[in-house]
Amino acid sequence: MKNKILAFALVVIALLPSCEKYTDITPTGAVILNSTEDYYRLVSFPNRAYFNANFQYLVDDQWMKEADVIGINKNINIINFTFDEQADRVSLLTASTFYDRAYFYINRWNTIISGIVFTTGEQRIKDLAKAEAKILRAFDHFLLVNVYAKAYDPTTAATDGGICIMDKYDLEAKPKKSTVEEVYQFIQKDIDEALPLLEENPVDPYHPNIAFGYALKAKVHLFKREITLAKEAALKSLSYRDEIFDLVDYAQKGGPSAIAIVPPNNPEILSYMYMTGNTEMNFAYTNSISPELRNLFGNNDARFNLFFVNNSSGLADVLAGSAYYNIRANRFFYGTVGLKTTEVHLMLAECYARENNFTDAVAILNKLRAKRILTGTVNLDVPTTRKATMELIVNERRKELLFGFNRFFDLKRLNNEPEYAKTLTRTYPVIRTDVPKQTYTLAPNSRLYIIPFPLNAMKLNPNLRLNTDEKLPF
Repeated sequence: MKNKILAFALVVIALLPSCEKYTDITPTGAVILNSTEDYYRLVSFPNRAYFNANFQYLVDDQWMKEADVIGINKNINIINFTFDEQADRVSLLTASTFYDRAYFYINRWNTIISGIVFTTGEQRIKDLAKAEAKILRAFDHFLLVNVYAKAYDPTTAATDGGICIMDKYDLEAKPKKSTVEEVYQFIQKDIDEALPLLEENPVDPYHPNIAFGYALKAKVHLFKREITLAKEAALKSLSYRDEIFDLVDYAQKGGPSAIAIVPPNNPEILSYMYMTGNTEMNFAYTNSISPELRNLFGNNDARFNLFFVNNSSGLADVLAGSAYYNIRANRFFYGTVGLKTTEVHLMLAECYARENNFTDAVAILNKLRAKRILTGTVNLDVPTTRKATMELIVNERRKELLFGFNRFFDLKRLNNEPEYAKTLTRTYPVIRTDVPKQTYTLAPNSRLYIIPFPLNAMKLNPNLRLNTDEKLPF
């Protein structure tokens, strides 16, 4: 067994996968691993990216230009943007870059966990590398289960279909699909085993630190509605890293045009990873925010005023009230996928709100807003109800945690609670008058929130089937 593990562990692929297998890695370059230090260095992956294009429009915060919808053959983006439950989206999802990359990364972490035990080197480094790989493996499984399965519901998680858990390096495996509950148990086990060994200040920002570990623990508990445990983990994370970058001061100093804030110099980022790669957000014109979100920002929010444009005709349907992100990554890195300190602050605020501690919840929001609001009213009044307090928190999450997965995940998890569920409506088009306006609606329990597994993965693994009632084309 030792020789078998060494055989696969000595040659590990460090580049991105092809889409030929649902957990495949196609070698276009290789790294030879000989020592404990080699495996530890493998944890650091500066260009780790998660592309979410197949479902980025199933939210109320993003927008599609009318020229990209009207007169265009229906594609998966249009299906999602128009909330079309009748379209055959399954047949269109023949492959998924997000799915392939997530499992590619999991195989990388499994290689480290399995192979490092047979190397010669310091035991402390072996333990650290395994811990870092486990916390990243937990993160990737967390993303996958929240994309391809129902949001965690304590009343149904034990029977809800989840994803395939990959706990060892095996390119030919055809694992069974676990339930949502089983996946969360696996995630929590990895987190709890990793936390005692993570470092406060790793050797580089692409190794996960202990603040990231506790932030992920807080997020998992929050999604399970285990509020006491989520609060404890959030406080622990903030005890290591709690800085909020002062955008008000940054604006006064000239903003991105005067001072570049690039990876790894944004103090809010807990672990660097990206939505598109380390040129994050260089695709601005395709990432327009909706009129609803633009209005939510108002006119005195540095998060909008510094980074968005809504006065350039033709680029983002400005007349529709939308706006587009307009700052390149070499001027400001705005993290969209990984965890950051501001999300931990907002998770803590949500925990306080759910405990009916409205004063402390709003105090956190006001602390954040003091470094975001340029003029006018900074401090919010404390509501008298949990629902009203939660609304304030959700609004700040929408403005603070742009793009990426956060709004999609928030809608899914909050839709499980009638008090916070939201029916999305979108009237479209806004500008064109030669096309009839239609109002599109996405119900809180819509199956569209559960993304189908890509067809190539299901063809290769007969144990993997949809978590919805949609039909397969084979």
